[in-house]
Amino acid sequence: MMSSSRIIIGAPCLLLLTALSPVRSFLSPARHREIRTIIHHDDNAIVNVIARTSHPTTSSSATSTTTTSTTTTSTTITTSSSSSSSLMMAGVDVSNLLYEEQEKLIVRRGQLEQTFVTRTRPLEPTVLKVRGTGKAGGFGKSSSGGGSRGKSSRGSTQAEGKAHAKVLRREGVMRIDNVLSEETADGVREYLYDLRRRSEREVGEGKLQPIQRFANVLLKRNRCDLTIPLGQDEIITKALEEALCNSPLGATISSIFGDGAILHEFSCLMSDPSSQRQVIHPDTPYVDGKGPSLYTCFIALQDVTSDMGPTVWLPRTHNKESHEAFKDATPSATTATTSTTTATAEEEGENDSPKDRLIKTKPAVLGLLSKGDCGIFDSRTLHCGSANGSDASRALFYFSFKDPAVGYAGNPASIRRELGGANVGLGDLMEDLTSFGRGK
Repeated sequence: MMSSSRIIIGAPCLLLLTALSPVRSFLSPARHREIRTIIHHDDNAIVNVIARTSHPTTSSSATSTTTTSTTTTSTTITTSSSSSSSLMMAGVDVSNLLYEEQEKLIVRRGQLEQTFVTRTRPLEPTVLKVRGTGKAGGFGKSSSGGGSRGKSSRGSTQAEGKAHAKVLRREGVMRIDNVLSEETADGVREYLYDLRRRSEREVGEGKLQPIQRFANVLLKRNRCDLTIPLGQDEIITKALEEALCNSPLGATISSIFGDGAILHEFSCLMSDPSSQRQVIHPDTPYVDGKGPSLYTCFIALQDVTSDMGPTVWLPRTHNKESHEAFKDATPSATTATTSTTTATAEEEGENDSPKDRLIKTKPAVLGLLSKGDCGIFDSRTLHCGSANGSDASRALFYFSFKDPAVGYAGNPASIRRELGGANVGLGDLMEDLTSFGRGK
């Protein structure tokens, strides 16, 4: 997920800088230039990182202070310096280097973006008329998905999948209800929270490295991305059978990528109480002349209410125009003015960056999903996790499939290493899951 802001080679480096571009307005010009020079990448080489200090001649911590236009409180950024003027590293995940000094600024940017996103509505299930699938085309609580209607005929599921794929290509995000039964969703949730406790204990005891159980995630505090084993527990296999075989989900992905689509991610996003709102981001870049590389399925393991931090998507932003605007974060009056005088609303509108204007003007949909419902989206679609202000943890069981014609998708995958290396194909997986369902 782009949530995993890991620095890697190629386009993703630009993605990280794009995600962090709002931060530049909170930094001094010199410090912003310094942070940009931290990353040097070449598509044919490993990442080289140069971590510079603000005062290379000083052996103690270096500080940089800036003031925003909306507050007179200065923000002090501290970095650890070394005895030399630079520290050379190669092939290193430098997300901690950036986020230790920028997380508060990212939170502030996320809060600002929340004020931009005012045109919101719930993500609703698409009602389609598909012959042989019922009055609502297989959607709606009485007839949709793997949880409520049981096993469907292959022909009807494929027809629904094709109809869904057409909407998904156009909108960049859509909803399919009841891909898991409530019983299965409850079982998966119980299993995954137990797995999280065991994983945290093993990491704490030094038996495992964090990356062996948890993927990197944007704004880690009170939020985790727990990678899931496949084949170790029957409840996970049952959940996949319901979602991919008994609902239109598998057929939807197959209609776009074919049965050769590769399982790319297999994990669970857990957002605990007090987790902060993320900044809006895509998971993968838009590449001119290329189609989608990933489709990701978020399945709610409990009802997701508005105070639990639902996912926010900006439909129809999986295109060239939206990504070009998103990358153009020229400082606007709302974030870039160094004066302590607050700009008027008119001035803010006139000076909005293309990125801010995009976020303000694009309608947004909220993932207010019921237990067992799924939001499926093109990984290029702009989105974010919002703040969890409730007293309950929110869990989204998720997986993504990659176009088999694509090599590197544009972002590190949230998947266990052994599973990711197996290159599990959608068709083969669905065949095995069907056999499982038949008791073979």
